[in-house]
Amino acid sequence: MKTTVITILVGLAIWWIPVFLLDYFVQIPILSEMATFFSTLAVVTFGGAYSVLAYMTQDVVAIKGWLTTGEMMTGLGLAETTPGPLILVTEFVGFFAAYREGGWWLGVAGAVVTLWVTFVPCFLWIFTGGPYIDWLSAQPRLRNALSAITAAVVGVMLSLSIWFALHVFFQQIGQQQWRLWGSESLGLTFSLWQPVISSLNLSVVALVVFGAYLLLKRQWSVVAVLGASSVAAGVLFVCKSVF
Repeated sequence: MKTTVITILVGLAIWWIPVFLLDYFVQIPILSEMATFFSTLAVVTFGGAYSVLAYMTQDVVAIKGWLTTGEMMTGLGLAETTPGPLILVTEFVGFFAAYREGGWWLGVAGAVVTLWVTFVPCFLWIFTGGPYIDWLSAQPRLRNALSAITAAVVGVMLSLSIWFALHVFFQQIGQQQWRLWGSESLGLTFSLWQPVISSLNLSVVALVVFGAYLLLKRQWSVVAVLGASSVAAGVLFVCKSVF
């Protein structure tokens, strides 16, 4: 127990002391806001990068307005096509959010702050919980709780997939909200995205069908399908620009 307490204290110090020093000496609100937001993200999300992205996308786009929907999808596409963990999309968000506030160097500072508060807590959880893995795995109630979390994560990933699909396929998306109970600030609301059918992007539909055909019917590798889809997208873009 003593070792665990020391691990937690050391981890919290490594995590937060640089953030407090940055806030005290630099005093740039956007950096402090990002440090708090992405630290919260690292604490309250479970189930891997896709579950993190669902929470992050909602706040970054709809609430904080740091990025637009298109920019968020660009960040996800960039993270999917480059080596490294998908969670690196958080640095993309951190850079552009800070860049809009103060230019290139503030953007770099935003990316560094985001990187720090995203990954340092992960090591804290690993070093703290690692010695208790066998004991935790043997607890029936905890196994049931983890099973419930796994089911919830699948739902979160499905929600994120639908959100991105709607914004890729349709150029105009509306949103309708119903308040189930309570006030506007504290109550429970239900939101439903409603695409404008006439805004369906036929070029995207054609690319999806083309990629699915190569992947499922022709059994091409993922890399080959990405390359062919990129070429096809370039051809479509040139054709639309010319004609």
